[in-house]
Formats: sequence, C-alpha cells, structure tokens
Amino acid sequence: MTDTWLVVGLGNPGPGYAAHRHNVGQMVVDELARRRGARFGRSKAHAVVAEGRTAPEAPKLVLAKPLSFMNVSGGPVSQLVRYYGLAPDRLIVVHDELDIPFDTVRLKSGGGHGGHNGVRDVASALGTADFARVRVGIGRAPGRQDAAEFVLKPFTAAERATLDSLVADAADAVELVVSDGLLAAQQRVHAPHAEG
Repeated sequence: MTDTWLVVGLGNPGPGYAAHRHNVGQMVVDELARRRGARFGRSKAHAVVAEGRTAPEAPKLVLAKPLSFMNVSGGPVSQLVRYYGLAPDRLIVVHDELDIPFDTVRLKSGGGHGGHNGVRDVASALGTADFARVRVGIGRAPGRQDAAEFVLKPFTAAERATLDSLVADAADAVELVVSDGLLAAQQRVHAPHAEG
C-alpha cells in the first residue's frame, strides 16, 4: 500500500476537549477530511477514521483521530499502522507544539519528542521515532501559568481570529509532505515568505 499515508491528529477525546490548544492536531485532520468530503467513522483501532484522495491518481490519505487520551495515543496509532500495512515513514503525526510561536507550522521527522507526551507514546508504541511530524505552534504559556494547564484551555479570542488560517496552513503542509516529500515541504513551509 505504497500510495497510502496515515495522517493522525493528536488530541483528547470528546466535545469537552475539542476546542483546546492540545487538540489543534485533530482540527487539522478535520480540515483535511472536509477538503475531501470524507466522513469519520469507527475503525478497528481505538480511533475514528476517514479516507480520501485529492485526485484519482493521488495517494490515499487515511485520516485518524485516536479515541484515547493524548498521553496514550501510541496504542491506536500503532494498531492503525499495522492494520493498513504501512511503514513508519508513511505516518504523519499532527500535534500542538509549545516551543513554536502561535500561528507557525514546522515539519520534522525523527528526533526527540520535545516533552510532548503524545509524540513520546507514539514513538514508544512504534519502536521508532522515524515518522513525520507536522508541529502546529501554540506558543508558550504566559507568565507563570503551568504548561499542562495552558494546553487544556481554549484559544483566546485574538488567537481564534487567525486559528482557521493556522489550521489551513498545517493542512497544506500535510498535503505537501504527501505530494512532494518532507524535504521539499520543509523548504516551502519554513521559508520566511513562503508563497501559497
């Protein structure tokens, strides 16, 4: 299934968490599903899944949102990787990132988890950190606010004014990784004045 990519949006399950900063990865996967007219349904793993392509000849995207809590995302992700018969280099994990300014998207593959418990659990369950990550910047907690508390709060009114464009930029980045590869996508997304 070399023309298939698994794109997982990390977050916490249920409507009470849906608008939180920690769930921006799932917002991006929702946007990718919306672009394809795809609907989420239950899958064999502990996740909801939607499938779609951008064009008939384009790779298939399996879009997934684990139904587990963020810190135990690894089980559902590794089950989906096995179910679809994919190598880890066909996995893209989309997640919030405290160390990146709000309204910024960064791409990487491999390396450390940067203290992100969802990414840590996925790497542990897969037995490798060699998968692509679309890191959606949410910025640092203001003042002395605890980071764990900060990520479990909704975006501010000012942030919500640009949240849709941030989610769209991150969805574009996922599509670039699939169509052009990680290196080319990084050059486009990380360019200071990237077009498109």
